[in-house]
Amino acid sequence: MKKIFNLCLIAFIVWSCGEGAVTTVKVGNASLYARVDEIIEVSLDDVSNKLDLKKGDRFIVTDSAGVETPYQITYNGKIIFPVNVAAQNEAIYVIKKGILVEPVARAYGRQYPERVDDIAWENDLVVFRTYGPALQATGEKAFGYDIWVKNTKELVVEARYGKELNPETVAKIRELSQTDPHAADNLRRETSYHLDHGDGMDCYKVGPTLGGGTTALLTEGGIVYPYCYRSYEILDNGPLRFTMKLVYNPLTVNENENVVETRVITLDAGSYLNKTEVSYAGLDGLVSVATGIVLHESGNEIFSDTDNGFMTYVDPTEDVNNDNGKIFIGAVFPEQVNEIHPVLFSPDEKKERGAEGHLLAISNYTGGKNYTYYWGGAWSKADIKDSDAWNQYVWEFAEKVRKPCTISLP
Repeated sequence: MKKIFNLCLIAFIVWSCGEGAVTTVKVGNASLYARVDEIIEVSLDDVSNKLDLKKGDRFIVTDSAGVETPYQITYNGKIIFPVNVAAQNEAIYVIKKGILVEPVARAYGRQYPERVDDIAWENDLVVFRTYGPALQATGEKAFGYDIWVKNTKELVVEARYGKELNPETVAKIRELSQTDPHAADNLRRETSYHLDHGDGMDCYKVGPTLGGGTTALLTEGGIVYPYCYRSYEILDNGPLRFTMKLVYNPLTVNENENVVETRVITLDAGSYLNKTEVSYAGLDGLVSVATGIVLHESGNEIFSDTDNGFMTYVDPTEDVNNDNGKIFIGAVFPEQVNEIHPVLFSPDEKKERGAEGHLLAISNYTGGKNYTYYWGGAWSKADIKDSDAWNQYVWEFAEKVRKPCTISLP
């Protein structure tokens, strides 16, 4: 009966669109969880063929009720757009020629050479950062991903960097530090993105660790910490998806002297987690990789499920006495992991790294192939309030990854 109804619905949609070219997209959700504002992909070539699109032709996407849906064309030839599909149900979307209403940007990122080559990227829920060659040149060690929290759907990175790094403000702070240290400190606090001015902040401590979900090679000698990226390329930059490619400096790993790591990181609007594909060129045979979340003092809420492929941690933030809330961190693994467990540092390493250890998920990896996983975080002062809600989100995310929506163009 449901199939007959959907065929009737498709026929009605095609009829109601008039004589113009139209194609429908059927989205199926076999999982037990609703797909809410989830980004899906369809082939641009397939749609172009069905609509007989010529160079310069434009099109729109709508739901079955005719409400326009924002979309983006990605670097690899996909049309992506958000869908809503009830559990164990289907939904119909329509693509037809038309003029797109410019969508509001929900994903964005760039390199910040003014901040030692940071790359920061965000969506409507959370902000992430990774470190670049200018920072490495200073000798500072920051290996892992940083997480900035926010409680607004607005994009905030440009404003946060702009306020703290404004040359006039920096010069004024320097001047006041000589004449009025108290005023200098006040101005520094007013412009610092490490303090919450109403929409969130950077209160996560990375240091020389794997931070909020970085993956590293694992040898008999321990974790082979990656340093800062060597080169980058931004492949997609909104409004719905941010994608970048990072390439790292060569490493010596076991008998391999020129191992080059590449990462492709994708963040979609509406998701707390990045999809990341890691590969190592120049690496022979089967090795181990470890995806890590740094553990800090006072952070004792850890949850892991090896069978279902996910782990979570509640970070107390870098100042537990500053009413910063909590940062929820998690990672999801589509393929089977060998083990997930905390690994604590020795007393000397605790001092060196400023942390207690890592929560590690260890998997097998074959050189030259992609290792794909998801990582990210949320804030207790935004939509996800406690660890139970975060664990439920990550659990459902893992289930959805294992049972992705089915997409067809009837």
